[in-house]
Amino acid sequence: MKIGIDGNEANQKNRVGIGQVAFNVLNQLEKLGRHQYLIYLKNPPLVDLPKEREGWNYRVFGPGKLWTQIALPLKLFTQKEKLDIFFTPSHYAPRFSPFPTVVYLMDLWHYHHPEQFSQNDLFQLTHWESYSVKRASLVLTISEFSKLEIINFYHLPPEKIVVAYPGFDKFDIKNFDDGTKKIRTKYGLNEDYLLYLGTLQPKKNLVGLVEAFSQLSGHFLKVNLVIAGRKGWLYEEIFRRVEKLGLQKKVFFPGFISEEEKPYLLAGAKAFVLPSFYEGFGIPVLEAMSLGVPVVAADAGSLPEVGGEAAIYCDPFSVGSIAEAIERVLCLNKKQRDEIINLGQKQSRRFSWEKCGENVLKALENVKR
Repeated sequence: MKIGIDGNEANQKNRVGIGQVAFNVLNQLEKLGRHQYLIYLKNPPLVDLPKEREGWNYRVFGPGKLWTQIALPLKLFTQKEKLDIFFTPSHYAPRFSPFPTVVYLMDLWHYHHPEQFSQNDLFQLTHWESYSVKRASLVLTISEFSKLEIINFYHLPPEKIVVAYPGFDKFDIKNFDDGTKKIRTKYGLNEDYLLYLGTLQPKKNLVGLVEAFSQLSGHFLKVNLVIAGRKGWLYEEIFRRVEKLGLQKKVFFPGFISEEEKPYLLAGAKAFVLPSFYEGFGIPVLEAMSLGVPVVAADAGSLPEVGGEAAIYCDPFSVGSIAEAIERVLCLNKKQRDEIINLGQKQSRRFSWEKCGENVLKALENVKR
């Protein structure tokens, strides 16, 4: 087969969410080989993307503005190569395509809370996504939860949607004690800290997390809360709530965390906390579990699907429930902590980028042409 791929989501620095998924899927497809690939980009490939070789080639062209609407369709219609399929590891396929297309959707949060998106982003997420899904020969998604969402919102038959679970980065930590100590020193953290790692945006329920943290009993006065990640949209209320509650010396915002620091920040945490109102998947849950860190997660969206029996769950709409779950994880004795860590490591082994790549490629190979 000759497979075309929109590689733009993978071709960016500081990848999170869909960029992280797209990057790892591209890497796995290149490793698997079996077919010829043309990767379409509006900017030259970054150095960490797979190198060009026979059967793996990049096509870089513009103009960059409205690229999927104008430049990409024009390229597909005028190029000499005839593709068997065009794959977009994101919500937006080319506006017009002479070839069968496949898209990879993460979630549909924008339909639940459109007010949390800028006007431009919302227009793209609704209009561009809509035509992409409706014209696609197949839709991939990242969880059974998201599959059900797509069925309900787009009224697609279940057989037209395939779940390809993401994987997660498997960290090789060296000099654990030194690495975690350096992280605590750099950010001024106490030995015990709770960690959130991800984009700062409303659906992550970080205001609720701050409120819950403020309600912890006096036994946990030395515990810090770390909210790490880049600022997304409508994040200002998180900082305002920290100030209102007088938690400036206990809640830390280190910003975007580099790949070098990430495993040490995760591994040094007393617990990882993700009280989101909604998640299409939840890669950081698996990253934390793989490093032996207990997880507190919301019993919402796909998180129970990802965490299985290994997480401690809370109601994201109840600050008291979040606080109770956090206190529960902080109060675990050694035996209980070891048990939940073992469950978490077992759960994390169910997911990998290798499995994800295989499932994506199998789905592409089975598309009717």
